[in-house]
Order: sequence, then C-alpha cells, then structure tokens
Amino acid sequence: MSSSGPAAEEARAEVREIMARKGHAVEIARGVRDRLQRAFGDGALLETDELRAALADLDVALEQEEGQKLGGKSAEASRFILRAIDRQLQRA
Repeated sequence: MSSSGPAAEEARAEVREIMARKGHAVEIARGVRDRLQRAFGDGALLETDELRAALADLDVALEQEEGQKLGGKSAEASRFILRAIDRQLQRA
C-alpha cells in the first residue's frame, strides 16, 4: 500500500525534480537521499523495504574520504541506484 495525499504527491514530485536536475550524479543522489529521509521522517511517504535497501546502497556509494573528489564509481553507482529508487517511488 502506497502513501497518498498531497504530502505524498509533493514529496514524490520533489524527488523526481531533484533527479531531473542537471549536475553531478553524486550531488543529485545526496539531494534525493535527503529529501526521501525527510519524507519518511515526517510520514509523507512509507519507507518500503526496497527503498530502505536502495538508500543503504546509496549511502555506501556516497561515502567519501576527506578531500576525495566526486565521481568515478560513486557517480556510476549513484545513477544506477537512482533509477531503482525512481522505479520504487510510487510504492512508497
């Protein structure tokens, strides 16, 4: 059962807007992660098992050492995980 109502639709729309932005995949992924966490925290969206797993994978992809450059495998992994999140978003 997915979340419904104005708050859920707004959260989904904002997540998709962040995904559509131009910019670095890692920065976009951070924005999506942060918005989803807020939506789960305030009850706008249900945190499904699939989204929880995708966000855990995203956290690993976004880990960086101090001063480490963005990109490479983190960007590639982020893009792949964001596609999975997009597919699961309607179920949240």
